[in-house]
Amino acid sequence: VDSYDVTVDEELGEILLVKIEKRKYWLHDDWYLKYITLKTPYGDYIEFPCYRWITGEGEIVLRDGRAKLARDDQIHILKQHRRKELETRQKQYRWMEWNPGFPLSIDAKFHKDLPRDIQFDSEKGVDFVLNYSKAMENLFINCFMHMFQSSWNDFADFEKIFVKISNTISERVMNHWQEDLMFGYQFLNGCNPVLIQRCRKLPEKLPVTTEMVECSLERQLTLQEEVEQGNIFIVDFELLDGIDANKTDPCTPQFLAAPICLLYKNLANKIVPIAIQLNQVPGDKNPIFLPSDAKYDWLLAKIWVRSSDFHIHQTITHLLRTHLVSEVFGIAMYRQLPTVHPIFKLLVPHVRFTIAINTKAREQLICEYGLFDKANATGGGGHVQMVQRAMQELTYASLCFPEAIRARGMDSTEDIPYYFYRDDGLLVWEAIKKFTAEVIGIYYESDQVVEEDQELQDFLKDVYVYGMRDQKTSGFPKSIKTREKLSEYLTVVIFTASAQHAAVNFGQYDWCSWIPNAPPTMRAPPPMAKGVVTIEQIVQTLPDRGRSCWHLGAVWALSQFQENELFLGMYPEEHFIEKPVKEAMARFRKNLDTIVSVIAERNKKKKLPYYYLSPDRIPNSVAI
Repeated sequence: VDSYDVTVDEELGEILLVKIEKRKYWLHDDWYLKYITLKTPYGDYIEFPCYRWITGEGEIVLRDGRAKLARDDQIHILKQHRRKELETRQKQYRWMEWNPGFPLSIDAKFHKDLPRDIQFDSEKGVDFVLNYSKAMENLFINCFMHMFQSSWNDFADFEKIFVKISNTISERVMNHWQEDLMFGYQFLNGCNPVLIQRCRKLPEKLPVTTEMVECSLERQLTLQEEVEQGNIFIVDFELLDGIDANKTDPCTPQFLAAPICLLYKNLANKIVPIAIQLNQVPGDKNPIFLPSDAKYDWLLAKIWVRSSDFHIHQTITHLLRTHLVSEVFGIAMYRQLPTVHPIFKLLVPHVRFTIAINTKAREQLICEYGLFDKANATGGGGHVQMVQRAMQELTYASLCFPEAIRARGMDSTEDIPYYFYRDDGLLVWEAIKKFTAEVIGIYYESDQVVEEDQELQDFLKDVYVYGMRDQKTSGFPKSIKTREKLSEYLTVVIFTASAQHAAVNFGQYDWCSWIPNAPPTMRAPPPMAKGVVTIEQIVQTLPDRGRSCWHLGAVWALSQFQENELFLGMYPEEHFIEKPVKEAMARFRKNLDTIVSVIAERNKKKKLPYYYLSPDRIPNSVAI
């Protein structure tokens, strides 16, 4: 890091813009300029933030750091600077359809094609092939990584690749994964806590009766009465129905199911499974499995549900609903909001490296013949079909955290006391909302100013038209007319990129490293009858040694923080220079610190702590 002093003798008058030029010197002499501080003859200091790369024979024209809306700019040269910056950016940041029906993404085939400002500092750090292989080496499992088609001998055999880190969640999972309580708990606080909903009415496609589940019900009520009292919950994997299973390896047939799982809140207020049907259409060859069935019948049914949950988690909850959605917000921001705009300054830390990580994923991970095909039953195109289907259900309301919880009937803390994802998520959502409302209050003195901010409206329109593919049913606003609505929208952007991604990403090693608890693929079809399942059959169905290793390398690599991670509320790049915003940031950090203490206090007494939504573990943006 170098600092330079430049002294100018003559009187220059009021400085509106500063132009930096760079001449080409050595081969690679890109320069990352943080900021320029100007000291006037009158002793005033003016900050000109940059935080950008200047490459080749480049030049950059900077404005001072005070955030301004377009209406605040009366001087022609400033209006022109604003317009030119957006014209340049719209040429650099172009929308592209990676697959039909997907949210649009950045028009760049490779990481190296991206604008320099949004590339990773070192591409090596995000090379998936390298990282997964390195992970397998670190986990001492690389000796198994080529053993495709070779089955494990029994459950204990999986321990050969399982790194025992004592007193961790992953170890508890290994010891308790077969228990119904552990199975139910994961729908609330595992790495996919977004599917479970209260069952208001038993679906006709699941013809379960009181007699079937009698031994699971604890309140001497019929199943229907339990439904009416709100004690029955359901997880339906309908989205997987008819998705093509991975056929990239002719030696290993792979299979998918689309289960429906019925759960029950027992007298201890814990959630346990009471019935599982492995496909959508009821019939003789699609039995309803029950806890009262033979041990291995019930266990295999639960393993199928866990595997289905893994597929929805990876492709929908994680890839589509955090990575791809955050990229949409990022591209629209760069295209429609100039650097001087307060909303640009507010959002830019929350899209850091997101476009880059997604470009890298399209290059190596989810592309044809990518890493995703190696170990996942939804590889080879199934994951693409899943995203296309899930786009129909991707709504603005479902990204508003409190609303999403309410829509699933999971909002009552009294009724469902052990739902920590909900409790912590609401605390973080409220803290972010309070912060965005304060920043909006500083720059928009009325709703009318919001409505008349054309740049902001263009940003919203870009998200709606290109990101959400112009789908009315998405409920994404095409325009916003009030400060209150704007605050909610910006909370969605920041929460999705930070908290929601953290909740569904960083627990992957904890919950998915014990392979029988989250099999990425199944090598035999779901059972069509009861009383025939043996432990040998289950082991033959679970992933082979090679696929187990690739899966483990992946969930390990994905669960690591970046080297110099910036967590929620950390804003080392000073895009904002005004005192009121800095004070709002300080209050935001204070609120987040309080949440950290509340969560730490609760976790003290827990055998299974829940920490994914503790703000000191929530990165600012989707970058892994």
